[in-house]
Amino acid sequence: MDAARVKAWGLGFGVFSSVCFGTSGAFGKALIEAGMSPLQASWTRVAGATLVLVPVMLAARRRAAAAALRHWRLLLLYGVMGVAGCQSFYFVAASRLPVGVAILLEFTGPVLVVGWTRFVLRAPLPRSAAVGVGIALVGLACVVEVWSGLRLDMIGVLAGLGAAACQAAFFLAADRAVGRIDPLVMTAIGFAVATIVLAACAPPWTVPWHELGMEVALGGHTAPGWLLLTLLVLISTVVAYVTSVAAVHRLSAPVAGAVGYVEAVAAAVFAWVTLGEHLSPVQLAGGVIVLGGAFVAQRSVAARAQVIGELPVMETAALTRSSG
Repeated sequence: MDAARVKAWGLGFGVFSSVCFGTSGAFGKALIEAGMSPLQASWTRVAGATLVLVPVMLAARRRAAAAALRHWRLLLLYGVMGVAGCQSFYFVAASRLPVGVAILLEFTGPVLVVGWTRFVLRAPLPRSAAVGVGIALVGLACVVEVWSGLRLDMIGVLAGLGAAACQAAFFLAADRAVGRIDPLVMTAIGFAVATIVLAACAPPWTVPWHELGMEVALGGHTAPGWLLLTLLVLISTVVAYVTSVAAVHRLSAPVAGAVGYVEAVAAAVFAWVTLGEHLSPVQLAGGVIVLGGAFVAQRSVAARAQVIGELPVMETAALTRSSG
């Protein structure tokens, strides 16, 4: 297969993966509005994905899994922050805000990565990194309409920013895992850790399982609860992760990182189509600005990593994504 065709397949996998990830907000919100708490919806999602990913890992990467256990601290951080924290905060935000706003708040994660790299690690970054952060913050102000005293639910906004912080932690943990942990192993073990952690916060016996046998409202339509959960687990999680890995293996890091931003657009559009959620023109413009600024910041960190001979943070993140 020639290089052009490989990249075309990679682009297709990347877009498809981002669209799949983007459906999670609407499916999860429908289950939450039917009676599940955000943490219960998050637990059922990660537990279902774990039941699929762990057997696949054991069948295909048993030796790599055994070798990865010596990095248990990193795997624990990834599972707690990158999977359990990121997805739970996102579902809390999506339950109180339009899905499009929740995903835009989460996508400020790269901005926090820039701040951590510059002020905590004290690593020099290009001026474009600061420019990207400034652009993203202006867009964020438009999304939350800060001039009107934050019309949006404050708890939802804080949860969205919490998801962004967890996403940033995920990026940094994934970066440290390069060359140490197989991506499939890291994903499967991360989900297993998240399942255990969330079980302590949302015990399985408290989940309203009867809701899965009932019709659940999805915008102006209804669907069986079990079907929405199945789609959330298989399409929004398992298929999304697998195709994400396939995309990164065929694309360069900057291209893979750029394609990942399709997820935010897909989440907003899917929520509009299925839930009837609309964003104001100012919020839509702010969303474009947020994504543009986050992308500039991401490219700046990636460029620095390439200069010093590291695998860019965002490419590693695409190998084992944790977003909505």
